[in-house]
Amino acid sequence: MKKSIIAITLGIALSACGGGGSSSSKTPTTPVTPTPTTPTTDSAEIIQLEETVAIGQSTELVLFAPDSSISNIKWSQTAGNSTQFYAMNSKVIGFTPTVAGDYSFEVTYTEDGSSEKSLSIDFTVTESIAPLTARLGHAVIEGNGVSIISYSLSTSANKEQDQNSLTWTQTAGPNVQFTADSTNGKVAVFFDAPNVTEDTLLSFTVSGSVNGETVSDEIAILVENANTPLGNEGYVPFPERVADVFLYNENSSAGQKLIDCVYSNKASYSTSCNFNQTPLIAHISETPSVNDIMDRVVVSHKWMGDQFKKFLEQYDEHNDFKNLLRATTAVVLSYDVRPSFYHPYTGAIYLDPSDLWETPEQRDTINQAPDYRAGFGSELQFEIPWRYVKNNQYASFYYPISERITRSMSAAKYDFASLLYHELAHANDYFPSTSWAELNGDPATFLTLVNNLFTDKEIQSDDLQRALPLDQGWATGEQNNMTKLGQVRFQDPTLITETQKAYSMEDVANMFKTEGAPQFYSYSSTREDYAILFDGFMMKVRYGVDRDVAVSDQDYDDIVWGQRGREGEPQIKPRVQFVTERIIPEFATEAIEILENMPAATQLDTTKSWRDSIELVDSAENTLANRLAVKSKQVDPRLLPKNGEIRHGNGRKFVY
Repeated sequence: MKKSIIAITLGIALSACGGGGSSSSKTPTTPVTPTPTTPTTDSAEIIQLEETVAIGQSTELVLFAPDSSISNIKWSQTAGNSTQFYAMNSKVIGFTPTVAGDYSFEVTYTEDGSSEKSLSIDFTVTESIAPLTARLGHAVIEGNGVSIISYSLSTSANKEQDQNSLTWTQTAGPNVQFTADSTNGKVAVFFDAPNVTEDTLLSFTVSGSVNGETVSDEIAILVENANTPLGNEGYVPFPERVADVFLYNENSSAGQKLIDCVYSNKASYSTSCNFNQTPLIAHISETPSVNDIMDRVVVSHKWMGDQFKKFLEQYDEHNDFKNLLRATTAVVLSYDVRPSFYHPYTGAIYLDPSDLWETPEQRDTINQAPDYRAGFGSELQFEIPWRYVKNNQYASFYYPISERITRSMSAAKYDFASLLYHELAHANDYFPSTSWAELNGDPATFLTLVNNLFTDKEIQSDDLQRALPLDQGWATGEQNNMTKLGQVRFQDPTLITETQKAYSMEDVANMFKTEGAPQFYSYSSTREDYAILFDGFMMKVRYGVDRDVAVSDQDYDDIVWGQRGREGEPQIKPRVQFVTERIIPEFATEAIEILENMPAATQLDTTKSWRDSIELVDSAENTLANRLAVKSKQVDPRLLPKNGEIRHGNGRKFVY
C-alpha cells in the first residue's frame, strides 16, 4: 500500500514547467494536484512512499528539507539484512531488499551550515515477492537526465506481452516530458528533471500485467534546485545541466577548483582555467602513481572511483594508461556522462561508467539513456559494423539490464581498455609529450591555447593528415565519398543526398576497402581518425584482441566484404606507426617492430552472415588448443554479442 503524498509536507510545486532537452518528441504528463494536510513542525523528514516493502521491491528513502540547506549527508543501515546502496552522501538512497524482516536506517546531516542533526526510519519487508518494481529512486539536479527502469518476475511464455502492457503515470510533482512519443509498453522511461526553486519530489507509477495479474509499483525522484544558472551555448563547456560531483580523494590538493574547472555549470570559456590552476598530470609527475592519478579523479558515486582505481591497479601491467593519463587534467566519472568524450577546453576525459560496474546495484545508479545518434543515416542502404574478437569469439558482450547479472571486472576489461585507449589518444593528440614542458604553468586559458592550436593546425591529427591523409582532399577542404558518408552517419543526417541513398553495399565496400581507415567512424572527423588508428592497434598488441569490420545490410544478415586485423593493411600500417610514436613514445620502438611483422588483414567469409562470419576456419586462432579454451569458457547464454559503429562509449545501447 502506498502513502498519499501531501502538498505541504512534501512541498510539491504545482507548476507545469518541463526540463529542457535535445529531443523534439516529448510527451507531457498531466499535472497533479496533491491533497493538502496539516504541516509538520520538523524542518526535515525522511520520506518513503511504501508503508511496507515486498522482497525484490526497490524502495527509496528521501531526506526532504526544502526550506533548509543540507550538507554533510551520511546514510547508514542500523538494523535488518544488509542492503546495498551507493549514494550514501546523497539526499536519496535507493535499494532492493532481498530478505524479509524489520529494517532501520539513519541519516546524519548538517542543516544551514551549523546544526548537526540526525533522523531515523524503520520499515518492514514482508514475506511476499514483488512481481513488478521500478528502479532506481535518487536525487537529481534540475535539468539533468533521469532514467527509470521496470523489472518484473514474469515467468510466462507471454513475457513480451506482459511488457507491452506496461504503462507509466506521473503521480506527483511538476509534470515532466518523456523522450518517447508514448510510454505505453515501455520497460524504461527517460526525461530531463524539471526546473524547480526548491527540493521537489516527483513520483511515478508503473503498472501492467505480470503472469495474468494486474500489478504496479511507485518510485520517487527528488529534484534539487541547481542554484547556478546555465550559461549560453558557445560560452561555456557545459550548456546543459551536469550532475553534482566530488573529488574521489577528498584530501586531494586539487581541491574544489578542479571540479569548478572540469565538471560544473560554473565553468565559463571566458574565465576558463589554465595549466597554472589545473595542471596536466604530467606537470605533477611524468611517472605518476595510481594515487597521483586518483587525486585528479572526479566522481558522482564513490564506487566509480573505486572501480577505476581497481582497474589501474590490476590491468595496467604495461603502464600504458598511467602514461597516457599524463596528458589529462582530470578524469570525470559520473552517472550522467553518456557517451564518453574528451574535452580539449578542460583537458579532461569524461567516462561513462558502464564498463566499470560489477553488481546490478552499481549499474542501477547509471543513467541508461541510449545514444542520441543511433538513428543517424537510417536512410542509407548499408551498415559498416565492427566488433572486437578473441579466439574466434566475441570479446565484448551486452549484459541485459533485466537479468540482474553480476560480472567481474575482468569480463569488461576489453571494453574499458579500448575506451581508455581511444579517449586518451584524443588527450595526447591535443597535448602530446613534446608540449608538456612549454605548457607547464602557462597562464593562458584553455580556450586561448586550444583555439590557437585549431587556427594554426598544430594538433597532432592535423600533422597526420598532412603526412598521411585519410582523405586526399583534406588540405583544400574537399571531401571524398566516404568522408561525406561519415558526416551523414555520425554528424548530421540532414546532409544526406539522393546519390548516397542509392549506394549499394557493393558500392560502399569498393570505396572503403582500399582506404586508410580501420573502421567507418574514422570518417567522423580527423580527430577520430587519429584515435581509432591507435586504439585498435593497442588492443591487438596488448590483449591479443582483433577488430573486425565489414560492409553489410542494415540487419547484419548479409555481408559483401569484411576483414579482421585491418591495421595490417599496407596503406594503414604507416598511419598506425605515425600516431603510436606520438601518443605513447615509450612504446615506439617496440611498436615499429610489431608493425613490421604484422600480417595483412584476413578476409571474412561473405557467404555467411556477420554473426556467423566470426569464426575463421583457416585462422591461427582456430587451433585445437584455442577451441578447447573457448569451449571451457562457455559464454552465459543470457549475454548478447556486442557490435558497434560509433566508437565512443561502449555499451550505450539500451539492452533490456
